[in-house]
Amino acid sequence: MGVGFFSQATSDRIRGNDLKLGKGSSNWTSGRISSWKALEWAAHGDGGVTMPGGVQEMTGHVSMFLNTLTPKFYVALTGTSSLISGLILIFEWWYFRKYGTSFIEQVSVSHLRPLLGGVDNSAPSAASAAGGDADSNRQSVSECKVWRNPLNLFRGAEYNRYTWVTGREPLTYYDMNLSAQDHQTFFTCDTDHLRPADAIMQKAWRERNPQARISAAHEALELNECATAYILLAEEEATTIVEAEKLFKQALKAGEGCYRRSQQLQHHGAQYEAQHRRDTNVLVYIKRRLAMCARKLGRTREAVKMMRDLMKEFPLLSMFNIHENLLEALLELQAYADVQAVLAKYDDISLPKSATICYTAALLKARAVSDKFSPEAASRRGLSTAEMNAVEAIHRAVEFNPHVPKVSIEKTLL
Repeated sequence: MGVGFFSQATSDRIRGNDLKLGKGSSNWTSGRISSWKALEWAAHGDGGVTMPGGVQEMTGHVSMFLNTLTPKFYVALTGTSSLISGLILIFEWWYFRKYGTSFIEQVSVSHLRPLLGGVDNSAPSAASAAGGDADSNRQSVSECKVWRNPLNLFRGAEYNRYTWVTGREPLTYYDMNLSAQDHQTFFTCDTDHLRPADAIMQKAWRERNPQARISAAHEALELNECATAYILLAEEEATTIVEAEKLFKQALKAGEGCYRRSQQLQHHGAQYEAQHRRDTNVLVYIKRRLAMCARKLGRTREAVKMMRDLMKEFPLLSMFNIHENLLEALLELQAYADVQAVLAKYDDISLPKSATICYTAALLKARAVSDKFSPEAASRRGLSTAEMNAVEAIHRAVEFNPHVPKVSIEKTLL
């Protein structure tokens, strides 16, 4: 086999006749055969190390397999790997344009890093001898969890009320900066400069002074019915939930018009597609906040219906975490069966975890065993499977966010 590709030759160092590469053979083939001939000489040659029969047979099979491979195999292998890499790159590009984040990074940060034990803290720290501050000095920045809060309060109607009562600011500069980044991501696009009202709002979302933002929103409304301007006023200028709901309804009317227009033009180019994505984010945000207003005003069942309809209308838009708002409303109604149905859909490894998901799952598992649980019986017979699942769920929730229990039992004040 392969004699046409090789020429017959006799070697003094190696027993029997062997095959030598012809003149037209390539260098990589010569190097491969030489290495395997050296291995065979080590196994069979006079004075060499004698290897077991199984190893010799396996070495012979591997050598025969590699000798039968042709350059076409390596070309096909390279082409296949390039095709798979291209498909992964296209999917990653599509996922980033649709959801604004990297799928691979999201999966690795949310799931793979905890499985691998997080960051490597095995190396000794120079601050380990500093006494009580050693633990805090060893903590890495990558351990800090920054999570978008889907249950965030209204700045004007709720956060400012806290300021009026206590005289303290509830939001730090860091909080405001994260919110500003979200606002620019959701409510702006590259074509805003083509529309004067949107151009004003693009600057308003970057403004640090609250009064300057509110003035810019009023200026934008003088030019056009701007949905994002109504959003800013509802979030920051309205002093009650009723006023905020009224402004959000005006924003909904303007946002639906923009959404319908951009939906018809989204396939005409990249700029129209970006504008439609922005209008979709604006519309979903408005409807979600209207549902939250309804819940805060006591219309909880109406809020549940609005959230369910919104999740059916935009099933792939998960960046706003509407299901967490739905869980909050269902828990208020004590509809635990519906809560379990929502958890069964969203408490999945393919989705990033949150404190709402973890603590709600722990609550349901603890409720399932709390009626029949007895410390004396558990000490005698041990914990059952359901009780162990409840304990593990509680540990998982506390590990994700250890501050919730202290706030819940009022050991730590907000």
